[in-house]
Amino acid sequence: MAVASSTATELVHQIFDLQRVLRCIVTANIAKDADVGFALQGVMRFIGEGESRATKLASRLGVSPPVLSRHIAELEELGLVVRRPDPADGRAQLVALSETGIEKVRDFEEQRSLNLRAYLAEWSEEDALEAGQVLEKLTTSLNHSVRATAAGSHHSNHTA
Repeated sequence: MAVASSTATELVHQIFDLQRVLRCIVTANIAKDADVGFALQGVMRFIGEGESRATKLASRLGVSPPVLSRHIAELEELGLVVRRPDPADGRAQLVALSETGIEKVRDFEEQRSLNLRAYLAEWSEEDALEAGQVLEKLTTSLNHSVRATAAGSHHSNHTA
């Protein structure tokens, strides 16, 4: 059940094309929320999934802790996130969205949904559901592979 080399190459091209189009869409719509750029919106989405340690968030986002720390500081300054000491470990902090942050994420998602529905006006509900399932499967497979590769490289570093 292996994927042919030419199919994998074409899929990579399609993924890059999708990234480019999404960047164009985001750039066209970002002026509406100039205070919170695309990267910060992504961070807020993950923070909105529930209070969490910053180190765990950094790992899930695939960014270094110092990068995430800067994002969190910026969001905190805007009043969109709050931090508190982790009761289980006083050295660590838990990060969560503030009430304003929760409203902002809701607004982002509502606006994105409206935009996407307009862009996909000629799609059926079935087309959208199928695309969502395929994207979810692709994301899950890639995430699993990346984590397995990272775990293997960490393991080999410890045994060397």
